[in-house]
Amino acid sequence: MTLSTADANRFLRDLCARAPIIPVLVIEDAASAADLARALVAGGLPALEVTLRTPAALDAIREMAGVEGGVVGAGTLLSPADIARAVDAGARFGVAPGATDRLLDAAAEAGLPILPGAVTATEAMRLIERGVEIAKFFPAETSGGAAALKALGGPLPQLSFCPTGGITPQNAASYLSLPNVVCAGGSWVAPGDLVRAGDWVGIEALAREAAALPRA
Repeated sequence: MTLSTADANRFLRDLCARAPIIPVLVIEDAASAADLARALVAGGLPALEVTLRTPAALDAIREMAGVEGGVVGAGTLLSPADIARAVDAGARFGVAPGATDRLLDAAAEAGLPILPGAVTATEAMRLIERGVEIAKFFPAETSGGAAALKALGGPLPQLSFCPTGGITPQNAASYLSLPNVVCAGGSWVAPGDLVRAGDWVGIEALAREAAALPRA
């Protein structure tokens, strides 16, 4: 069943409103995925982006899909085939580093709400023409950072962003204070050493700190 742009926008606005940070997760071992998801959800970060950058990613999504209170999505979606695999694994939303008509059409046809990437005014305007209301701003820090996002907000106030790429506890506030930023993506809440050590208490603590970050 094809997902309308309006329904996708509503889903994504609700998703981004749940917490100021969406964990961006690169998972090497799916066996620990459910425990990781439970720790992040317990810390107040229910939206979880698993990037399709490892062989374990799809299995990790399957494991996380069953965690109560969590909403698992697939990141680094580059093709319709990626979308099909993500949906089959149980992903409830998608994230892409950029945007093509082919990718956006495939997401709509698969019923998958997607955050497409944009960093320039032209890219943002193309998404606005398609009715998109929330986009990923990636890579945030090397594309001008919070200052660039603030500048885009002047002529294009109808488009909101989830900046990702180089977001840290030290600079997150500069993004989240902007009126056109609804949340941000960050990987620091699930550092590899804590995941490998199974330090779920430590990860939950990092999630709580991230969940407490103020927004505009």
